[in-house]
Amino acid sequence: MKYGRPGNYFSLPNEVFLLGLSPGELAVYCYLRRCESHKTHQCWPSYRSIGQAAGMSENTVCKYIRQLEERGLIIAEPTQVITKNGIKRNGNLRYTLRPIQVVIDEHYDRQLEQLEMAATRQRVAAAQAKA
Repeated sequence: MKYGRPGNYFSLPNEVFLLGLSPGELAVYCYLRRCESHKTHQCWPSYRSIGQAAGMSENTVCKYIRQLEERGLIIAEPTQVITKNGIKRNGNLRYTLRPIQVVIDEHYDRQLEQLEMAATRQRVAAAQAKA
């Protein structure tokens, strides 16, 4: 049994599931992975294209793009295009998908920092309770 044409798929690192992404974040990230160039790890889909593929409004896509940026999975940069009339206009955002191992390492570092801060707060509270 054949499952489609060769090359008609994209890979998704298993580590993505360790990050606790919401279903919407995961859908947008998957679409960006589908569109990315394997050489540059970049792509330029519009909010509309992403929204149509993921069944979301453009505003919702924008929200999830911001969240993916905050989590460090992607970098979104504005681009410009020049029309036939020579007028500069804003283009689609250029998305760069960061290496997943770097993202995972940063995620664990943040978690460790939070645990250390919580432990420090507990020690301070215990010391104040004794005093």
